[in-house]
Amino acid sequence: MSQLRSIAYLAQFAFQRLALAIFALAALALTGASLMAAFGLWNWVSLDLQYAGEPVENAGMYAQLALTALAVGLCFFLPTNRRVMQLETSHRQFNVGMQDVARAYGMVHAADRAETFQMSSEFDSVRERLAYLRDHPDLSTLEPAVLEMAAQMSHVARDLAEVYSDEKLARARSFLKQRQEEVELFNSRLDQAKSISTEMKHWLHEVELEESVAVAQLERLREEMREIMPEIGLERVVQTQAPATNRKPDPTSLDNIVIDLPPKAAE
Repeated sequence: MSQLRSIAYLAQFAFQRLALAIFALAALALTGASLMAAFGLWNWVSLDLQYAGEPVENAGMYAQLALTALAVGLCFFLPTNRRVMQLETSHRQFNVGMQDVARAYGMVHAADRAETFQMSSEFDSVRERLAYLRDHPDLSTLEPAVLEMAAQMSHVARDLAEVYSDEKLARARSFLKQRQEEVELFNSRLDQAKSISTEMKHWLHEVELEESVAVAQLERLREEMREIMPEIGLERVVQTQAPATNRKPDPTSLDNIVIDLPPKAAE
């Protein structure tokens, strides 16, 4: 992509210079022809032109003089156009230079984050970085001034490279990964606990429902037994705390007595 952009810039530069040369030569040729025709050394351009049905005399001379004036007038704009093209060229060169500096700085900063450089003094540090950039295979086509600027920028940003070194970033990523795994494990255990709690609630509800059914059946059975007892000749006696007496009950009367026991706790 960069090569295509460079080819386009080169073609634009060439065509702009060619257009300037054509305008200048046309203006010079028309001016010389008009001057020579005015002094009788050259013939005016012949042009058959009619206006309102009548031929216009010397129409070719007027057309030639108009073209000459137009060409000479355009020549006054050529210096301005030339300055604009120079500004565009310098701006383009500046952009290309800054891109090269940014690319070189990115590479040397990445090496600095990997703790490649060990020198502490400014001179040795810049020299070490400059040597690294010169030996880099992807930066062999850059100018020495660009490499030197990138090395100086890397030396200024060495504290930033130390703070965000690859080792510290890897340790931070590992810590965050462990925290994320712990959160995922906690969430899984929390989901498991929720499912167990839901299951226990459902189980408790079923047990209570079965107990209530059993109690209802027992009560219905008691009611049925209370209705059947008089019919079969049994007497229902509620067990209470009898007063102390020396009179013994009649053994023959105990056969027809049913004693109600206190209900159990489950009832």
